[in-house]
Amino acid sequence: MSFKPKFLKPGEELLAFEEERSSVADLDYSKVIFNPYSSLSIEQQRQQLPIFQYRNHLLYLLECFQTLVIVGETSCGKSTQVPQYLLEAGWSSNGKQIGVTEPRRLSATTYMTEGTLVREMMADPLLNSYSVIMVDEAHERSVYTDILLGLLRKIIRKRPDLRIIISSATLEAEILRNFFNTNESKNSSKDTATIISIEGRNFPVDIHYVCEPVPNYVQACVDTVIKIHRFEPGGGILVFLTGQEEVEHVVRLLINYARTLKNHSTERKLLILPLYAALPTTDQMMLQASENMVIQRSQIRRIKGLGKFLLAKLFNFSRSDPSSMKVFKSVSRYVRRVIVATNIAEASLTIGGISYVVDCGFVKLRWYNSNSCTDCLVVVPVSQASADQRAGRAGRVCSGKTYRLCTEEDYLKLPAQTCPVIQRSSLASVILQLKALGIENILRFNFPAAPPAKNVINALELLYALGALDDNGQLTSPLGLRMSEFPLHPMFAKMLLVSGDFECSEEAVIIVAMLHVENIFISPPGQGLQARKAKYGFSVKEGDHITLLNVYNAFIKENKSRKWCTQHFLNYKGLMRAEEIRKQLAKFLTKFKIPLVKTEGDVDAVCHCIVAGFFANSAYLHYSGVYKTICGDHTLYIHPSSVLYSQKAPQCVVFSEVLHTSKEYMRDVTAVEPSWLCELAPHYYQYRTARELAAQ
Repeated sequence: MSFKPKFLKPGEELLAFEEERSSVADLDYSKVIFNPYSSLSIEQQRQQLPIFQYRNHLLYLLECFQTLVIVGETSCGKSTQVPQYLLEAGWSSNGKQIGVTEPRRLSATTYMTEGTLVREMMADPLLNSYSVIMVDEAHERSVYTDILLGLLRKIIRKRPDLRIIISSATLEAEILRNFFNTNESKNSSKDTATIISIEGRNFPVDIHYVCEPVPNYVQACVDTVIKIHRFEPGGGILVFLTGQEEVEHVVRLLINYARTLKNHSTERKLLILPLYAALPTTDQMMLQASENMVIQRSQIRRIKGLGKFLLAKLFNFSRSDPSSMKVFKSVSRYVRRVIVATNIAEASLTIGGISYVVDCGFVKLRWYNSNSCTDCLVVVPVSQASADQRAGRAGRVCSGKTYRLCTEEDYLKLPAQTCPVIQRSSLASVILQLKALGIENILRFNFPAAPPAKNVINALELLYALGALDDNGQLTSPLGLRMSEFPLHPMFAKMLLVSGDFECSEEAVIIVAMLHVENIFISPPGQGLQARKAKYGFSVKEGDHITLLNVYNAFIKENKSRKWCTQHFLNYKGLMRAEEIRKQLAKFLTKFKIPLVKTEGDVDAVCHCIVAGFFANSAYLHYSGVYKTICGDHTLYIHPSSVLYSQKAPQCVVFSEVLHTSKEYMRDVTAVEPSWLCELAPHYYQYRTARELAAQ
C-alpha cells in the first residue's frame, strides 16, 4: 500500500515557542503539556488565545446584531472565553442569565445540553430569564440543535433584547445567517444576523492519500500504523474507525504486533489504547483535556452553566480516578502511543501529542429507515468537513501527517457536510416536544434543514398509535402530556407510563435504565470465551430485556460489588450509571402518581409491558428462516450479541433498535406471543389465522 502526499498551505506565522517545538523528530513527548502558558497569570493566559484579539469586535457586533455566527477553528478559545466576555460586558446584569449549550453530555459537564434548554422552554417559552443564548458546537447538528435553532428563531421575533450566538468549528455560516436574518421588509436593508471568523492555532498537516482503493480498511489501518511506526519519527498516532468492534479488533492486532517488538531493544515500544463512547470510565477520561482554556475561579459562580467543565480544561483534572486518564497521559520518549478511536475523538476530545492520523474514511451514523420504520446504525463515508476535522488532530502541538485510506479523487466526491441528524432520524420525539411547546402546525415550523416528509408522517402515525396524539393531532391528556416530559423516546415513555397497569413499574424502570447504558457486558482481549460463559449465566429464554433485569437484580443483591462485576465480566461503572438513571426515572413515575411495585416473578407481565411500548418494533419468523417486520415486511436478523441468537428462534419478537452492518440486525430483543400484539395494540394490528390469510 502506497500513499501520495498532498501538502497543505501553512497557516499564519508561528509564535517563537511553537517554532521551537515544530520538529516531530526533536519533540520529547514525556514533557508535552497542554498549556504552554502555565507560568503566566490567568489574565495573561487569556490574552494568548487567538480569540482575544477579537474580543471587542465580538461585543460590538452583538450590540449591532441580534444573532452572531462565530466560525472559530478548534482551540481558538470560543467555548470558554465568549461567556466570560459577555459577563464582563454586563450582559448578566438586571438578574438576566447567560446560557451556554453543548450537544454532547461528555462536553456539557456543567453546561446545559440543548435538550435541557428546550425542556426549560415549557415553563418559560420566551426564555425571559436569559439575555444571551450561546449554542456551541453547532456543526454537530444534533436533533436538538435544529429544534433549538428553530425555536430561537421564533423567540427573537418577540424578544428584540435577546441575543443569540452560534459557534462552531466547521459550519455553513451563510445558511445559518440567512436563517436567522429576520428582516423581511423589502424597503429595509438592515440585517439582524452577521458572521465573524476566528483563526485557530493549528500547525500545518501533510495529507496523504492511497493510490488505489483499499479492499479492507480495517486491515489497512493496522498496516498503516505499522509502517508509520517503522519509518516515521516519534509522535503519537490516532486511528479513526467506525465502532467499538472494529476498535477492539484493531487493538488486538496491534497488541500482537507490539509483542514482537520486545525482542528488539533498539526499537521504540508501542502503547495501544482504545477510545470509544461506551468504554468503561476506568479506561478513559470523561472530561475534556485542557488546552489553553482559562477562567477565573471567582467568575464561575456567577455564570449559569459554567464550572468544573472549564476548570477541567484549564487545570487538566477530573474528579474521577487519575488512573482512568490513560489516553491523555504523557509517555516516555521511548514509547509511541497509538490511540484507536471512533469519531468521539473527532471533536469532543482533545488528545495531546498526536502527530499522525490514520483515517479509515468511514463513520457509523444512526439513520432512520422510513420503509421499515426503524432506526438503523449504518456505516457510511465521512463528509469532507469530518475528514478535515480528523486531519486537524495531527496539527495541535506540532506539524503532522494524516493518512486517508481513500484516493484523492474519492475524497473530492465526498459530501461537503455531514447530513444533519434531523434529516436521518425518527421524528417522534421531535414532534412530541414541539407539540408540548404549543406548536400545532408541525409542517410550518422552520427547521434549518427540513426533514423528509415521509419521516414526519411516520412519526405522527407512531405517536397516534402510542396514544400520544388524538384524531386531531393534538396532545392527549394526560398520556401525551406526560410522555412529552420524559427525556426518552416515546416508546420508552409509554412503556413506563403503563407499567403500573401491569404491576411491574419497578422492573420497567430498571429495564429502561439498563437499555440507556451501553455495553453492560464486557469482553476483555483474550477472555472472550470466559465472558460469553458469564453472560450465559444471566441469560433467559425470554430474551435480552429480562436478561438485563436479571443482571441488575444480581448486582444489587451483591451490594454493588466492583469485584463481583469484574468476576462476571460486567461494566461496573455502567451498572452504577444505570442505578442513577433508575432513580431519576422513578421520580418521574412518582410525580405522575404511578405506584412503584414489583411483580412476584411474573415474567409475562413484564413482557406485556415491553410490548405495550414497543409493539411497533415487532417481527415474525418467516418460513425462509429470517425475520420480517410485521409492519412493512422488512427483512431483519437477530444480532449475534443477543441471548436469543443461539437459542431456538421464537415465532415473534419485539426489539429496541436495528444495527445495519453486513445485515440489518435487531438488538435488545424479547420473544413474545403474536396474540399479545393484537391484545395490547388492537388499533395497530389485526389477528388472523393462516386459513383466513390463505382465503384472501
